[in-house]
Amino acid sequence: MGFTEVDTKTINTIRVLAADATAHANSGHPGAPMGMAPVAHVLFNKIMRFNPKNPKWLNRDRFVLSNGHGCMLQYALLHLYGYALSIDDLKAFRTVDSITPGHPEAHDTPGVEVTTGPLGQGISNAVGLAMAQAHTAAVFNKPGYDLVDNYTYAFLGDGCLMEGVSSEACSLAGHLQLGNLIAVWDDNHITIDGDTNQAFTEDVLKRYESYGWHTITVEDGDNDLEGILHAFKKAQEVKDKPTLIQLKTIIGFGSKQQGTHGVHGAPLKADDIKQLKEKFGFDPEKSFDVPQEVYDHCRKASNAGAAAEEEWNKLFAKYSEEYKGEAADLVRRQKGDLPEGWEKNLPVYTPADAAVASRKLSEIVINKIFDAVPELVGGSADLTGSNLTRSKGSIDFQPPATGLGTYDGRYIRYGVREHGMGAIMNGLAAYGTIIPYGGTFLNFVSYAAGAVRLSALSQVRAIWVATHDSIGLGEDGPTHQPIEVLTHFRALPNCMVWRPADGNETSAAYYVALTSKHTPSIIALSRQNLPQLEGSTIEKAIKGGYVLHEQEGADITLVSTGSEVCIAIDAVKLLAEKHSIKARVVSLPCFEVFDTQPKDYQLSVLPDGIPSLSIEVMSTMGWEKYTHEQFGLNRFGASGPYKDVYAKFEFTPEGIAKRALQTIDFWKGVPVRSPINRAFQQIL
Repeated sequence: MGFTEVDTKTINTIRVLAADATAHANSGHPGAPMGMAPVAHVLFNKIMRFNPKNPKWLNRDRFVLSNGHGCMLQYALLHLYGYALSIDDLKAFRTVDSITPGHPEAHDTPGVEVTTGPLGQGISNAVGLAMAQAHTAAVFNKPGYDLVDNYTYAFLGDGCLMEGVSSEACSLAGHLQLGNLIAVWDDNHITIDGDTNQAFTEDVLKRYESYGWHTITVEDGDNDLEGILHAFKKAQEVKDKPTLIQLKTIIGFGSKQQGTHGVHGAPLKADDIKQLKEKFGFDPEKSFDVPQEVYDHCRKASNAGAAAEEEWNKLFAKYSEEYKGEAADLVRRQKGDLPEGWEKNLPVYTPADAAVASRKLSEIVINKIFDAVPELVGGSADLTGSNLTRSKGSIDFQPPATGLGTYDGRYIRYGVREHGMGAIMNGLAAYGTIIPYGGTFLNFVSYAAGAVRLSALSQVRAIWVATHDSIGLGEDGPTHQPIEVLTHFRALPNCMVWRPADGNETSAAYYVALTSKHTPSIIALSRQNLPQLEGSTIEKAIKGGYVLHEQEGADITLVSTGSEVCIAIDAVKLLAEKHSIKARVVSLPCFEVFDTQPKDYQLSVLPDGIPSLSIEVMSTMGWEKYTHEQFGLNRFGASGPYKDVYAKFEFTPEGIAKRALQTIDFWKGVPVRSPINRAFQQIL
């Protein structure tokens, strides 16, 4: 498989397109695309299997650009190989509403698998993609039917290697023996601040070898195409280890500033682009100029990929005859649809049922739906016994050689790696056959905030089982008691934050989380037992907020979430008995879902004419959107038995009644308009 002049021309075309696009936008990062053009060409032209006409073909090889600032490399490749990315799209690079944004976004651009940019996330997503491939293959492949055998390829830079999230994910990848994962490290010794020797002098290969990775070095990544090809082939031969290829390159190859940080994140000047084009045999008077022979060369590889998919389709047709159930399940999963009738397994409760911690209620849901939703694959960041995330009888996802489990296992032991877990879940979700969930304490979802943000931006269905949700965890004290975490994630667009108050609300949270194909969820769950509430139903709770206790002629509306709802109910009784005050109670388990309800429904829950008071053992920030007054915790918690901690901060029926009376008194004689009634709706 020798290389010819057209290969060189293709590589230089990628370089010139990167220079043109960043100059046209007067913004962007030309250095990495120019330095990595040779390896990108070898990978796409000689190694990878894909079909641009069907970017969602299940058995395609996945490509992840972890150093996402170099996205003009990816956009140029997608254009040259025939994805739905035109030359005009390249000209629109980094402009509003283009499909070529400043960092790759999976939901915007055909051919982009995961949304990358924040460094370290992409390589961690790639670990998730590789895990998903291993699991899907183990579940669906049969003798003579290797339906799923794709590779995941990732490019990453020094910045990705420095970010801690990549260490978490890559350490797990080594343990899991993911031979289907091949990463290419662009070792160009340059970051934004300059030479990496200022801050990054570790032996990366030794670190990755200690993780259990296979490592290869290519000394001349600028010219040695045969060496690059050989490295990929060698990596593919290693079946029980992921591979890191150290590729030594010159950043901004061909530029006057090559090898310096000046070419990392700023467009080339006009004279530099002129000399670049002349050096590479392009007309300096033309921009975005692609020789026809380059298109032809790239489309040959694309056509080979289309032929490979056609062969796969024939294989799948035969598979469908022999394994009808498995074939139908695989097709359904790829559509994102859930099995028919799965929701009938959700548990339903009445007030006669025992008080149970919502973390335990979550475990009950998982156990009830686990067999009915086979694509549900979960795990915990070393808190299985606390998060209660493992279904009874489930098998661990582990390399068979370890004797700890199998690749078709559905429970993942993430270890103490919250951020890595979050980024891996994004990769699992992006593969297209798995719905991932992961457990930790709510407080430590903050460790994974970068990954959660990308879940929301990427529009993936990932579920966080976030237990120990408040000062109700008690003795572990302020270091573990989340005060601001719900506020943080409620502020995140396209992320559902649930804090269920009882069993029916917990079932509702899972129902909406699982049926929402394009939105991640955080389900905040209590350590302490909660009673099953009169008036709660799954049907009501799936609206995000509802009237739990109605009272004609009410003087006040108490609005609460989670473990404080039952205390609000007790406060209603106290207000009536001791103060002749009538109170109604609203449960608001999910702000984001409530916000999507019609305004008339929202006003039926939080009407004009009645002052309202929110009650939640968290920061009060954000509650002003729903209530007139807020009772919360705008300080750190305290260590002690949970009932004592609640009493200290007056989250008791008496403490709520006291503030309810103050609210009623303050608003007496004042026209009361619901906070829902505003001049305009916020942009959603």
